[in-house]
Amino acid sequence: MEWLDKATGAFKKLTEAAVAILALAVVLQVLFGQGVAFFPVDVVGNVVAVTKSLGSEGLVGLVAAGVLLAIFNKK
Repeated sequence: MEWLDKATGAFKKLTEAAVAILALAVVLQVLFGQGVAFFPVDVVGNVVAVTKSLGSEGLVGLVAAGVLLAIFNKK
């Protein structure tokens, strides 16, 4: 079971790193526009699209957003 704890810890760290990179990409795109060399993808547009799709689903989207929030805030 020790390997499972290590794997879970590694996945948590990877998720935290991914969220930090996403936040950095959003800030850089807001500051410098879509032409940021490090992030050639439209990060803000993708975040807006996901938010819009969750919002258009009504209660199911609200529950999905709550589940995602709970996963990211779980300690």
